[in-house]
Amino acid sequence: MSRESAADQVKLFDDFREERSEGQKPDLSPVIFDSWHKTDYRAPMRWFVRGDLDGFFGLALDNLVQLLVIVVLCRHVLGFPDALIYGHVLPGAAVSLLLGNFYYARQAKRLAEKTGRSDVCALPYGINTVSLFGFVFLVMLPAKLVAEASGAADPARIAWQAGLLACMGSGLIEFSGAFVAERLRKATPRAALLATLAGIAVGYISMGFLFRTYAHPVVGLTTLGVILLIYFGRVRFRGNIPGGLVAVSLGTLLAWITGLAPVGETPTGIGLYLPVPVLGDLVSALTSEQSLAYLSVIVPMGLFNVIGSLQNIESAEAAGDPYPTHTSLAANGLGTLIASLFGSCFPTTIYIGHPGWKALGARAGYSILNGIFVTIICLTGTLAYIAWAIPIDAGMAIVLWIGIVISAQAFQVTPRSHAPAVALGLLPAIAAWGAFMAKHGLRAAGYGSEGGPPFSADLIGVFHKADVWMDGAFALEQGFIFSAMILAAITVSVIERQFVRAAIWSGSAAALSAVGFMHSYRWTFGDTALSLTPAWPWVIGYGLMGLVFLMARWLCVPDDRSAH
Repeated sequence: MSRESAADQVKLFDDFREERSEGQKPDLSPVIFDSWHKTDYRAPMRWFVRGDLDGFFGLALDNLVQLLVIVVLCRHVLGFPDALIYGHVLPGAAVSLLLGNFYYARQAKRLAEKTGRSDVCALPYGINTVSLFGFVFLVMLPAKLVAEASGAADPARIAWQAGLLACMGSGLIEFSGAFVAERLRKATPRAALLATLAGIAVGYISMGFLFRTYAHPVVGLTTLGVILLIYFGRVRFRGNIPGGLVAVSLGTLLAWITGLAPVGETPTGIGLYLPVPVLGDLVSALTSEQSLAYLSVIVPMGLFNVIGSLQNIESAEAAGDPYPTHTSLAANGLGTLIASLFGSCFPTTIYIGHPGWKALGARAGYSILNGIFVTIICLTGTLAYIAWAIPIDAGMAIVLWIGIVISAQAFQVTPRSHAPAVALGLLPAIAAWGAFMAKHGLRAAGYGSEGGPPFSADLIGVFHKADVWMDGAFALEQGFIFSAMILAAITVSVIERQFVRAAIWSGSAAALSAVGFMHSYRWTFGDTALSLTPAWPWVIGYGLMGLVFLMARWLCVPDDRSAH
């Protein structure tokens, strides 16, 4: 097969996407040429290939980080006993992750069989990071505090039950969204969907791990060199040793030599923790007087999860793997529902990063290996031993590289003229990450901690004196997924001189702001949180922006002097 230009690939993507929307059966065989790996399209795709090991190391590390964060937050913030964490929360997560990873692996194999291709990569799948923190701090922690104030005998269990309810509600929204998301996808420019992911990749993935790389340069820069050599230099180690394995092994060795490992004291207590349904606790949560109070968090989180998964499916299609939207999202929603039924408080999601795993050479097997790995460490108590022996630093270069690939893809597979839309779409996620970092800095200075001053509107004036408009960052932080997508879509519409469509997108932004899903925030003791109240200044601003676009038809004339 000949190598296609980027522009030709984009045209082919759009052609088969249009054919699929019209009910035709598109010919997908020429759609993608994997620029990192030559592919024999005549050979059937195997369940496991060498690249699956590289993909497994990256995806397993990502899932491992999420699980370690869950243990830390549940134990130290929520006060969950180990019996609850290892007896219910982690086994529930294991069931959902095992079933989901196996489903998406089978889905990839079926797509490969249908198209006659051997380069299909399964959708990555894991625990939703945004919901993880949102449910801990906005659902379970408030539930625990209310229970303590009312003198409940077991506040930690009440907090856990509130988390189960939130997880189940999110799953229902995700499953229901599967049947309407395709319409949203067809109406949304690719730049709008991919720019949001790129912004998340730059801020929450790349920057965080870049900081850590330079904080521990001996481990970080050495392993980064290995990853750049293998994946950007397009070479391989003699003996076909996977680059990811080399990077993690070398990073672990250097971590032990430099004192980054082991982490903490030697853990004890390996056992077997089988998943058990927790229907009684779910019923208790549903009948609780506080259950309706959690809707202000559950609804936007569920919608964010639907849109985030939708964007990741679009990212996979841009990389050449066109998965059906409704079944992919429905499986994701069922995974979250299963998690809640077996004791996990944390929704699952189709992960960001498909282009990166595909570029690593991962196909279907990496997803299967990840599901098995997560199940073993969650059901046996070995998670603590892994954290003790292999620090995150040993594999962070792989995750950093994934963030770079995702960011690059947003520019590579959208029309060249839409690049400004991608650039603008990056900004809300980066702003949200900046607000996130600023709040961490305030907490490090004692704000929002026991004995320290609370977060309050007084902080805004302090930031203004330094010419830092942090109120704008806090406003962008709330609903930044919507903001990024809409700003990019508006920009694409304006570039294409579809001014009525730009006005419609502005109106949708005004509507979301009016119901509080964007820009509306409130102060808590140690944070800012979505308030779900009308954000009137932004409603007015978006409304006037839409009016500008509507009036352009009569007030403006074409000017192509700067087109080239």
